Amino acid sequence: MKKLILKYLTDTISDVEKEQLLDWIQKPTHQKTFQELVKENYDIDMVYNDVNEEQALLKVKKAIQMKEKPVRRLYWRYAAAAVLIIALASTYFLRDTIFNSNSETITPIIVNNQIEPGVDKATLTLETGETVALVKGTSVQTQNATSNGEEIVYIENREKRKENRDKLVYNTLTIPRGGQFQLTLSDGTRVWLNSETQLKYPVSFTDGESRQVELVYGEAYFDVSPSTEHKGSDFKVYHSQQEVQVLGTQFNIKAYKDETNIFTTLVEGKVVVNHQGKTQSLNPGLQSDLNSVTNMLSVLAVNVYNEVSWKEGVFSFHRKSLKDIMIVLSRWYDMDVTFVDLDLGNVGFNGVLTKDQKIEDILDTIKSFGVIKTYEINDKKVILK
Repeated sequence: MKKLILKYLTDTISDVEKEQLLDWIQKPTHQKTFQELVKENYDIDMVYNDVNEEQALLKVKKAIQMKEKPVRRLYWRYAAAAVLIIALASTYFLRDTIFNSNSETITPIIVNNQIEPGVDKATLTLETGETVALVKGTSVQTQNATSNGEEIVYIENREKRKENRDKLVYNTLTIPRGGQFQLTLSDGTRVWLNSETQLKYPVSFTDGESRQVELVYGEAYFDVSPSTEHKGSDFKVYHSQQEVQVLGTQFNIKAYKDETNIFTTLVEGKVVVNHQGKTQSLNPGLQSDLNSVTNMLSVLAVNVYNEVSWKEGVFSFHRKSLKDIMIVLSRWYDMDVTFVDLDLGNVGFNGVLTKDQKIEDILDTIKSFGVIKTYEINDKKVILK
């Protein structure tokens, strides 16, 4: 088991081995062994001579015993990589937080807390310019679609499509901060839309011609209806900086307005990413990274679960800075986050959060590891200290 622990700490462990380690590490008798191996691996005693072993062990146990909620079967092999949580499993974290028991305990200040987890909501803009609010629990019927407040479904109308053969009619779906929504296009393609996202799409497609939608900004997961069911027509997702061409696949695009990089992650099938004549083909498990400032387009292998778990109600972070994590959470919780000490934002994390957690519980967990001394909540503003 020592080998598995060291492989986990050095990020060389397989998903199957992580499942084995998770089962083993839940037993109280194994906690001491785990702590000793962590200390041995990172030479903790050479850094801190006043370590409180009992409190350190409690912190390790608390981190290990946090588990994610079950996710859909499709992602079970990726979920295994995220179940075992040791917050900040990096050298400086293990030295400065898990085994440092001298942090001062300061009670958080919470005033008029208005921060709540996000919900299903969106604004539909019709071709006429008319807007329709889509809210969970409220049914809406338009000429081309129906919505139950959690998803909007477009119905294929062949007669209407023939009438509009020379002119595509577009709708736009806008998801605000603190929201999410699902969409089924007229060709059967399913789209999951994350917070602060806008997608423009035709209410129906033309037989035999390329099916095209535009991700104006934000993050969307696509499960594309195969071209074989649409007379061979391909599917394209446009963004101001890139074009993604697919034949029938599942993939995720993250392209927020306030972020420099655009990430396209392939789950199944094959896509081609095009930027100013430069193309990159992606196979499952690969992600393209387009820097909109330098125009550099690169490809790297990623843990797919970490990139797409948001659509399953989970945020999975691997070696993400606290600043980056708070950017994700600020969109979902519709809140503003300020760091009193800017260096706090550079601390790296591994961890899993369910999207229905209260913000106070998340901040308390971060505080318990000594990463922050305390925090303040006032209305929809969070201050980390």
